[in-house]
Amino acid sequence: MSLAPVALVTGSSRGIGRAIALELAGAGYDVAVHCARDEAKARGVASEVAARGRRAAVYRADLGSRADRERLVEGVRRELGRIDLLVNNAATTSSGRADLLEAAEEGFDEVIAVNLKGPHFLTQAVARWMIELRKAHPERPMSIINISSMSEYTPSVNRGDYCIAKAGLGMVTRLWASRLAEHGIRVNEVRPGIIATDMTAPVKDVYDRRIAEGLTPIRRWGAPEDVARAVRALASSDFDFSTAIAIDVDGGFHLHRL
Repeated sequence: MSLAPVALVTGSSRGIGRAIALELAGAGYDVAVHCARDEAKARGVASEVAARGRRAAVYRADLGSRADRERLVEGVRRELGRIDLLVNNAATTSSGRADLLEAAEEGFDEVIAVNLKGPHFLTQAVARWMIELRKAHPERPMSIINISSMSEYTPSVNRGDYCIAKAGLGMVTRLWASRLAEHGIRVNEVRPGIIATDMTAPVKDVYDRRIAEGLTPIRRWGAPEDVARAVRALASSDFDFSTAIAIDVDGGFHLHRL
């Protein structure tokens, strides 16, 4: 069996997740490629991982479902043998972007299930396995990285469920960092800003203008690869003494300026 480290990257069939999967493959990781629906795209990403000389396996799972999460972890255990790095990237956006006064509970439940409940309990399952692996291989670095958002601290009243979920994910990072530190498992976070993906394509014209007007000090869209490089850095031994930190990949949006 390959001695390469294994990364499970959720939501890696497209966008930021795809970029993370490919960046990690380039850094020497075998990759478990996860999708919620589009297995064809996930297989395409797996082929790109393989082209970089790494093993890849594809898994389809609804992260809001306990049974699906269990099947996902068992699938990785069976096919790739371990997980050294979990990247909780998968997310869904608010349906219809309804105002807070109009938003329905059904949409809220869906966003919370995928964006918050799923990462929390997938982390639980993977962390239990990582603790087992650490006992057998105490020298192997292991970590968990959550992909949150500038929406963690920036209210958008037409997608409150998404903001609440991402704010919760920040606490998930701190909780698991605290719990797993004694086992040598680091838990950190990357907070993307305005990133050019298919999810942001519908608002491209709006943000082209706002970025040009100075919404972000660095006046360009972020790219998925910007986020991916931050993930690779956090997963490396360069951050061996860091846990519960968040890296803002947002062109400086988080700055308060006069």
